[in-house]
Amino acid sequence: MIVLRLPGGLSVRLHARALAVGLAGALVAAALGVLAVAAGDYPISPADVLRVLAGGGSPADRFVVTELRLPRLATALAVGAALGLAGAVFQSVTRNALGSPDVLGVTSGAATGALVVVALGSGSPALGGAATAGGLATGALLYALAGRPGAAGQRLVLVGIGVTAILTGVNGWLLTRAPLTDAARAALWLTGSLDGRGWANALPLLAALAVLLPAVLLARAPALRLIEMGDEAAAALGVPVRRVRLGVLAAAVLLVSLAAAAAGPVSFLALTAPHLARRLTRAPGPNLLPAAAVGAALLVAADQLAQHAVAGHQLPVGVVTGVLGGGYLAWLLAGERGGRR
Repeated sequence: MIVLRLPGGLSVRLHARALAVGLAGALVAAALGVLAVAAGDYPISPADVLRVLAGGGSPADRFVVTELRLPRLATALAVGAALGLAGAVFQSVTRNALGSPDVLGVTSGAATGALVVVALGSGSPALGGAATAGGLATGALLYALAGRPGAAGQRLVLVGIGVTAILTGVNGWLLTRAPLTDAARAALWLTGSLDGRGWANALPLLAALAVLLPAVLLARAPALRLIEMGDEAAAALGVPVRRVRLGVLAAAVLLVSLAAAAAGPVSFLALTAPHLARRLTRAPGPNLLPAAAVGAALLVAADQLAQHAVAGHQLPVGVVTGVLGGGYLAWLLAGERGGRR
């Protein structure tokens, strides 16, 4: 067991294997990021990429790296980390392996907010703010419908499935109301894409991660681990269950909403990353840091696959995460059935 001291007298206990998995995932994500920045129509060696990041390199290399490719990489890392982290929180709070923002409707709510803007004919600058507002409103609706005593476990998942079904119908109707060109752009956004992303897309999410990761999520990780044992047991051990649950859910919903605003609703990543992190760490609890690192590495890898899998064409990254994440879920369910669990 390793204890990390945080400002304000807070501390976080981490299993050594969980910390190792988190560090390894961060290193893999960084290595994949360097390779991603190096690849492209204007190839740059990984050594030159590192030289530019250290403040050197030729003017052409600096322009390509810092202005064209690094913002996309920063967006991918931030979105992947945010979705992995939020997925781990949702699965921990609901005590359900399927408790991800995709299933619970938060992602669909962010899409609804964006589509309202598209249907009204507003410009792209308002899209990110509308997606954030839609995700936050859906999170508040879920908490209200589930009820504070029932905002965990099966009840929240079932309410989320119903909300997702409603919002899916609303989103389809909004697409039919939008002008044809706007509807085509909205359909591309709905698949999840990192194409053309700049610093304006990455910075709000990076700032949210910098604040929420230490201040809310890591500080509440021990309480989340106790809540997984059941509300009664956690309350008996002195955990303010409702306050902790509301705080971590609000933080997770905000991260999902900002991630959707930055790259669109990237599917299945918030479901898959925590599962992989838990299998790698073999440790109880939400595994927040490993899930964030695994999510970042997965999205960078998926983006590279999306750019180079089909010669002459770039796929939206959400297509790749949907195919791979759906395949992983099918394999996981088949394994659970084979093991009679």
